[in-house]
Amino acid sequence: MELTINGEKKQFEAQSLSISQLLAASKVEMPDTVSVQLNGSFVEREAFDATAVSSGDEVDFLYFMGGGDGK
Repeated sequence: MELTINGEKKQFEAQSLSISQLLAASKVEMPDTVSVQLNGSFVEREAFDATAVSSGDEVDFLYFMGGGDGK
């Protein structure tokens, strides 16, 4: 299966993966802090186990960071 992850084409041997399995297969550090977009739509964290990705899908792993200069 071929997916585009954060703009890069990636190959996976599995023919079916859930978002949770994809996070593990992609060796995402701190998966509890990652938001996921699938084909432009955010996936609720509660749906990661039940949401499957398909060949050709575009997936973005987004990390939100706090910070700033406090002004």
